[in-house]
Amino acid sequence: MVDEGLKSVIEVEVHQQLRAYLREQGKPYWSHHLTMARLVARALRLGRSALMQTDSLSRYQGRYRLSYLVSVLMWQGPVVLVATEAVQQRLLMVEIPQLRQWIQSCKPIQTGDRFPDPSFQGLLLTTPASWLSDRLFGHGRFPEGIPTILDGVDDLEGWTCEQLATPIQPGDWDELMLACPGHTESIRDARVQLTKTIFERPANPYECFLLEPYERQILEALFQTLQIPSLSSPVPTSPALLTPAPLLPHSWQRFYQSLQSETSLLWADIARRQGQFSLTAGPVEVASALAPIWLKQPMVLIGGALDLDAEATVYRQRLGLADLTCLKFASDRQDELIHLYLPDKLPMPNTPEFQSALIREMHTLLRVSFSAQGLTVLIVGDVPLKAQVGSILASEFGSRVQVERTCLDDNGVLVTGWEFWQQHQSVLPAPQLLAIATLPIPSLENPLIAGRVAHYKQQRQDWFRLYLLPEALSKLQQAIAPVRENQGIVALLDSRVVHRNYGNQVLTALNPLARLSYLDASLFTQSDCSLLE
Repeated sequence: MVDEGLKSVIEVEVHQQLRAYLREQGKPYWSHHLTMARLVARALRLGRSALMQTDSLSRYQGRYRLSYLVSVLMWQGPVVLVATEAVQQRLLMVEIPQLRQWIQSCKPIQTGDRFPDPSFQGLLLTTPASWLSDRLFGHGRFPEGIPTILDGVDDLEGWTCEQLATPIQPGDWDELMLACPGHTESIRDARVQLTKTIFERPANPYECFLLEPYERQILEALFQTLQIPSLSSPVPTSPALLTPAPLLPHSWQRFYQSLQSETSLLWADIARRQGQFSLTAGPVEVASALAPIWLKQPMVLIGGALDLDAEATVYRQRLGLADLTCLKFASDRQDELIHLYLPDKLPMPNTPEFQSALIREMHTLLRVSFSAQGLTVLIVGDVPLKAQVGSILASEFGSRVQVERTCLDDNGVLVTGWEFWQQHQSVLPAPQLLAIATLPIPSLENPLIAGRVAHYKQQRQDWFRLYLLPEALSKLQQAIAPVRENQGIVALLDSRVVHRNYGNQVLTALNPLARLSYLDASLFTQSDCSLLE
């Protein structure tokens, strides 16, 4: 049981202890530490859920974590902290030992994929995969009612999709034949039919395709042969038809359930060189699966670039979040400001002239910044164009230019796509110049994106405002976070920001910023506020 006396003063105690700790450390810290710490303590005391947006730089650096750790360590009841393994290692090796020594906390701390014991009153650290799989599939490894902090909810939708996705790999067909030995020929025939029709599809850059109705029919026919009736089929009444169906392997059971659902995406990934394909069934949306989860325990969800709105209206709709306290912390203009170069006369990305104009602009950026020390990053989402840009720039600037490599010179130039930069930006030096060819708006040429957009259209919802634009803004804010460390320059070469009505939302997402009217070498050697508009 939580001591009632501590419950009544927990916010005050947390505030005093954290303030004293920050003063003793004598280092510049996040300006909202005390506010977040009090709010987390209040959420623990009242058992009321909360959603907190920090900012992209705070998430990138993880500097806000002291706030909730002080509240958790001083709270006398049990708490579950859901965070990635990398974050857990940082907490266990650095922040928690320092804080425990300062506040003299003897709260037990454990890590694991399940709650240790009903009498456990400590802090349990677990991964998103462990916690989500338990909550989504009802394994019962985590009791209900225990306050839970979910760190890094920028990735929550992706984590949930991973848990709900059911892949059928080439080896699963062999497992199915072993489980249903009387239907080996039918299983083999279905696999041959699918192989033929899937490999007849024209290639696309994503090497994946949504299953067509006739391909789904092949699978439906297979399950009927295995005596797994369609959910829409009439229930058999004759005793002769009530023969028990074979017990399918777990992956096939889940895939069959998804096949029957109208809210699932079914697609094939192709490995053409190996002559193999895999099938996957995944959710078209996660709100319906997550909504019941939030009612099982008080939650504190913490993320960075979640939504432009302080109430996180779009984010909450996509994640099934209803009644909870929402707070968005303002960015520090002095410490997090970027300098934005946004030329307005470049051709639109969907025009034939854009490619050559982009290469010329990036060539100019490199010449201007040539004498500067520090990393330059050029993000080009289009795969063929990325290779072309890398080749052309390397022909003039030599080995200084590398395409998607982490071994770079001190003043190297990295030409990269969005995915590579997201995966490696935390281990690379903060760039002094980050040039972005086009906004990371998900492409409708990607079959999986097109499938989700089709779902929004069927629901008569604004698919661009509710899906494509939030995805782009979140990825954009995360990508530029390292530039904020040294208040560097971001060159955004997508003129849609200037000429489309959603351009103001893009600029809002990039705040705090100072617009540059032009770029020259002096910007990389001195700070001159007169150059700013």
